[in-house]
Amino acid sequence: MHSVAHCATLTNMRTTLNISMPPSLKEKVNNLIKNNDYASVSELFRDAIRALEDKKLVEDIIESERDFTIGRFKRLRSLKDLM
Repeated sequence: MHSVAHCATLTNMRTTLNISMPPSLKEKVNNLIKNNDYASVSELFRDAIRALEDKKLVEDIIESERDFTIGRFKRLRSLKDLM
């Protein structure tokens, strides 16, 4: 059995990724860091991934609202209706 501190360490482990990009994009990354928008390249990419996830969530919500508006939904009366 692992201690709580050990489990916390396991969940905070990081993975290193190597990516390639055109020089023009690398320059934009450097400018964002230089202008103090981000403390590091890693912070910038973590924020970018979170923004993409948020954008996808908003798109899914908008699509669900459209489906509801045009009547493309199923009224759930019990948990069995989810199956």
